[in-house]
Amino acid sequence: MKNTLKLSAIALTMFSASAVYANDHTVHVGGQGHTHKAEAKGAAQAEMADGEIRKINKNTGKITVKHGEIKSVEMPPMTMVFGVADKAMLEGLKEGDKVKFNVKLEGSNYTVTEIKKAQ
Repeated sequence: MKNTLKLSAIALTMFSASAVYANDHTVHVGGQGHTHKAEAKGAAQAEMADGEIRKINKNTGKITVKHGEIKSVEMPPMTMVFGVADKAMLEGLKEGDKVKFNVKLEGSNYTVTEIKKAQ
């Protein structure tokens, strides 16, 4: 019974440590600790989709974009209308601008969460 409890405690400790490591881990090199965020989180933020603004409606907060593949929501290239998370995001943008943007799926609606002019 004591061995079973010890094994259970060890397994629980290892599981908890691996869950923490998967989200935010510290790598020790030569006695120094360096913290790194999980790779997948950084990769998702870096993968902005490419697009070209076709139409903007600042009153409704809608934007029509001809875009390439949007990997974050598994969407093939097409032209479609998106809502924006905040109408202020549309300031400084105009039809014809090349942009980089992020989208998230909210229920059955796709919402632009970040947009900037392409360099």
